[in-house]
Amino acid sequence: MPGGSIYVQPSDKYTGNSAQWWYEKLWREDAKNRRRSRYVKTGVGFVVGVAVALRFDLSGASVAVGLLVAALVAAVDWFLDWRAFYATAVWRGAKHGETITARILRRSLGRQGYTVLDGRAVKGEASIDHLIIGPAGVWIVDNESWSPDTDINVYGGRLFFGEKYGSTYASKLVKTAESFGDLLTRETGVQVTISPMLAVHCGLLPRGGVFVAEGLTVLKPRVAPKVIKAVEGRVYTDEQIELLTRTAAKELLKAAAV
Repeated sequence: MPGGSIYVQPSDKYTGNSAQWWYEKLWREDAKNRRRSRYVKTGVGFVVGVAVALRFDLSGASVAVGLLVAALVAAVDWFLDWRAFYATAVWRGAKHGETITARILRRSLGRQGYTVLDGRAVKGEASIDHLIIGPAGVWIVDNESWSPDTDINVYGGRLFFGEKYGSTYASKLVKTAESFGDLLTRETGVQVTISPMLAVHCGLLPRGGVFVAEGLTVLKPRVAPKVIKAVEGRVYTDEQIELLTRTAAKELLKAAAV
């Protein structure tokens, strides 16, 4: 897959030659600069806080206000640094994208009548990280991660991962969705069309964190439940959802065992 799988880590990652290793090394080495910058911002926050207090005739509390503003500035700056580093966790191999997405999907969709099946494989096709079945339809979600500066977008109707075409990746996932949709239709007698999604854990997506290209919805994991819940209308009854879930679990388990 473009960019490499987040589940099959390259061996050079553990010998100090990979982009992930260098990223972590440079991050640690830059800690002193980040702290120095935070001290400066905190000092500015203190001055601003005191100035605001004096402006509103709170001279007796000016120092306290300054300290409060300084503390808030320091806390926000630390949080932004932490979030930037945490956002690369899957790409660095520190966390599993499948686990993160599964937790998000279950927490957001579980009470809405949706079922989520994880870590499955379809014989002869790409793996399925998550299969979602609910009132408004059926989705599959794959997890991937690229370096933090990789631009993931659509240009001229084509999917790009940085400077690389994403057409092969998209067509493979779309084919998997079509194949398993056909299988569920045959086995249950219920017409099934599966919508494929790609959850991007690290990389630059357009504002909003979601776009559609070559039949594939590309988005940040946190956006997936919103996209699903935004689909209007009810396609399946509770009985059909149960039937599809049982059949999907059986077929996926059978495929994984082969």
